[in-house]
Amino acid sequence: RLILACLLLFGSAVAAAPTYEPVKAALHQQRDGIGNVLAKLNAGDTVRIAYLGGSITAANGWRPKTTQWFKKQFPKATIQEIHAAIGGTGSDLGVFRLEHDVLRHKPDLLFVEFAVNDGGAAPEQIWSAMAGIVRQTWKAHPRCDIVYVYTFRTGYENDLRQGLCPRAASADEMLAAHYGIPSINVALRTVELESEGKLIFKGERDADTGGRILFSTDGVHPLDVGHVIYTQVIGDAISTWRKASKPLDHSGKLAKAFVEDHWSDAHMEPIDPSMLTGNWKKLDSSEGLAKRFGNRMDQMWLADTPGQKLSFKFRGSTVKLYDLLGPDGGQLIITVNGKTREKPVPRFDSYCTYHRLATLSIADGLDPDKVHEITIEIHPEQPDRQPVAFRLKDPATELKEPKYQGTRAWIGGILLRGELVK
Repeated sequence: RLILACLLLFGSAVAAAPTYEPVKAALHQQRDGIGNVLAKLNAGDTVRIAYLGGSITAANGWRPKTTQWFKKQFPKATIQEIHAAIGGTGSDLGVFRLEHDVLRHKPDLLFVEFAVNDGGAAPEQIWSAMAGIVRQTWKAHPRCDIVYVYTFRTGYENDLRQGLCPRAASADEMLAAHYGIPSINVALRTVELESEGKLIFKGERDADTGGRILFSTDGVHPLDVGHVIYTQVIGDAISTWRKASKPLDHSGKLAKAFVEDHWSDAHMEPIDPSMLTGNWKKLDSSEGLAKRFGNRMDQMWLADTPGQKLSFKFRGSTVKLYDLLGPDGGQLIITVNGKTREKPVPRFDSYCTYHRLATLSIADGLDPDKVHEITIEIHPEQPDRQPVAFRLKDPATELKEPKYQGTRAWIGGILLRGELVK
């Protein structure tokens, strides 16, 4: 009887895992509103607005336009923008870089836009990462209001025409309902305009649209007029919320988690020189790639010689590298707890006509209570460059140029769920 009672007690203490279901789409959901930031705006205080997302948010589009909307609506307030968007990345990186790119700047309002880049992720992964973003934010700044923004890409119209959010947005909405987070569905308005015969999703810039709005050239990234539509929907939503939103300390919501596996412990650790074997070079932050990516990486280490290693120990469940992909990127040999992966991992892909931020998953699902040993080594051979050939005018010649030669690795930090062991 005692054992049964303990089991029943334990079971009641653990929240049941959510079951994914498509959620009905709405242009906006106020839920608990944004009363904290509105109070500061109305008082004419200094307000910091952060934008965490992918390339749609990184563009010179709805993000700066929304900031300007706030400045126009609240001329007495001093409004500062925190640009925290990185193209081609989702919430699974956003949760690790949240402290560095957002929280240390003490935001009053945080827009989160990952519904497009999270489109291929399972709901369970989305919940873990997005819950981690929410819980980290409110633990550090309990009066920071959060708003989810759901943007559009072609394919999403299939669900939206049926009045449903696509999978990633539905997963976000389930989480948002639990934590009382407002949301704005700019993708829905985009599909409404197309259904009304006023917009086409994708086309050539100079094509005859018959008087309809050309939303994009690729079905994902809006042209300026698309960003105007997004900003109008956001402005309309906030205008609707202005009277009904009340200031609120959000920390009380953390008592009940939506999912048990929330990544609230996700963070970034710098590279320590003691971890490095071989002639690694810490790049000068005032020039080159280190300067270009300096707003995201406080430091950047370069390795370009086979045999150079990065080695460290940590206690935890998940570890990744925060690094770059590039045209002269090499391959990495990964060893976890003495077991080496069968194949090296290239830091190069079909988009690598330029350098960009990326993450490399090293291990996940490890025993969080044990110490794990990680070794990353430069492979002697460069990866196959042919995947990028279709982007080049003369691949046979261009792929022989110095730009596409090398076995380089650029590492800016270690992403952990856990802690380093020195």
